[in-house]
Amino acid sequence: MDNQSSLFVTPVPRSLESKNKIFGLELSDILILFLNLSIQNLIFGSTQFKVIMVYGTTLCIGFLLFFVKRGRPDHYIQHFVQYVTSPSVRFAGLNDRKYRKLKLRGLNDQ
Repeated sequence: MDNQSSLFVTPVPRSLESKNKIFGLELSDILILFLNLSIQNLIFGSTQFKVIMVYGTTLCIGFLLFFVKRGRPDHYIQHFVQYVTSPSVRFAGLNDRKYRKLKLRGLNDQ
């Protein structure tokens, strides 16, 4: 009886959909930080402004992302940029430029 009841009670992870975050930032935000770090280091790496421009801007962007995204849903920055860049008025009667008819190859293609 003990073996059968142990099948019904098994330990599972607390969260099956845990988000990948590093220091409270999503992976896309970390990518933005590393991209900024590498570009600033490429430009200002050999100058006297290296510490201020390379590490200072990266820390500022990191803190800005951390505090702006606090309490917001996942992928907030991506959705906000998509919202800002999309047209504000959409017309229902216009043709869709991306739409193409599907060409089926069948018996009548002889």
